[in-house]
Amino acid sequence: MGVMNINNKIKGRILIIISIIMINFVIFIYIFDKISMPTIMAVADSEMRAKATEIVNKAIIDEYSNQFNYDEIIKADKDSVGNIVMLKADTLKMNKIACDVALKSQKELMKLGDVGIKVPIGYITRNNILSYYGPSVTIKMQPIGQVETKYSSEFESAGINQTRHKIYVKVKTTVRVIIPLKSNDIEVTNEVPIAETIIVGKTPNTAVQLDLNGTGSKLENSK
Repeated sequence: MGVMNINNKIKGRILIIISIIMINFVIFIYIFDKISMPTIMAVADSEMRAKATEIVNKAIIDEYSNQFNYDEIIKADKDSVGNIVMLKADTLKMNKIACDVALKSQKELMKLGDVGIKVPIGYITRNNILSYYGPSVTIKMQPIGQVETKYSSEFESAGINQTRHKIYVKVKTTVRVIIPLKSNDIEVTNEVPIAETIIVGKTPNTAVQLDLNGTGSKLENSK
């Protein structure tokens, strides 16, 4: 009887210890989810947004520096005395470059998403001393939706009979940021000037209404 009582007491204490451990573990998970997880997710969003922006910007710079020539793509029709009467864009060429940008951006985003990046837990504290300490959280990314590329342009006076023309390309995509136990979708938008030139000659307002609506590319992300 004495031995049985001792065994029962030991089992009871073991059950109490296990229960305390489990309760503490549940409390830890709850606190971690409510307090730490939003901070980790915010840091993950910030890091991946920066990486995605860098990738898209590089794709824009690479493709437009190699393929875009203002004088070849934007043509100015002039009258007999040299005044500009119309500006025309080679939309086929512009769409081709926009498609190349979308393809390259998608490829590089998917490549980064497969590898992911590692952020030390200490980085979450934003403390310079602790930033590089602690176990790492792996952040991954998955492009979703479309990579959309659109053009816009603006004109402004640059002096007598001179008009400054700027062309911008805007790339928009959505990526899914993935960390253990959680994910979040963020929209990444980049607008970059790709051309700026001075048009010399008398230019009426009707000539500078260069319509680029519908020019660009939409590429569906493959999953």
